[in-house]
Amino acid sequence: MTELMPDEMEKLGFTLFKEFARLEYSLKRAGFHGGNGEKATANWDTFAVAIRDKLAADSEIEESRKYMEANPPKQQMVRKGRLVWEPSVADAHPIHNLLLCVRRVRNNLFHGGKFNDGYFEPERSAELLTHSLRILEACLRASSDVRSAYDG
Repeated sequence: MTELMPDEMEKLGFTLFKEFARLEYSLKRAGFHGGNGEKATANWDTFAVAIRDKLAADSEIEESRKYMEANPPKQQMVRKGRLVWEPSVADAHPIHNLLLCVRRVRNNLFHGGKFNDGYFEPERSAELLTHSLRILEACLRASSDVRSAYDG
């Protein structure tokens, strides 16, 4: 992927925010939440189990799955009082790990870890954002209930 211009990176980041928010709301509307009496948060783990087979068989995201497995988003940590990026450990089912990668990309972007007057590692960031968006699209293909909530 060629390096994107700053305004293209901004658009890509905004698109991920918007699509992630819409999908997360749709998860809750479709019943993928903590349950009655719990905070209204999306339950990505339950969703991952529900779509595991369909997402694993989705050939349209094969490149994205491979990219995320080979280049998972890093996790920002504090070591000796300094912010550092460390590899994240993936030890769950591959589809659960894939959705965890997408959530980490969103979290890194949202919580300010990926930019400060410009994107950190812009080429890698563009790849992570692009693959995350493809995976979110595949999530919608994998669940008609979530798709209905998303469209409705």
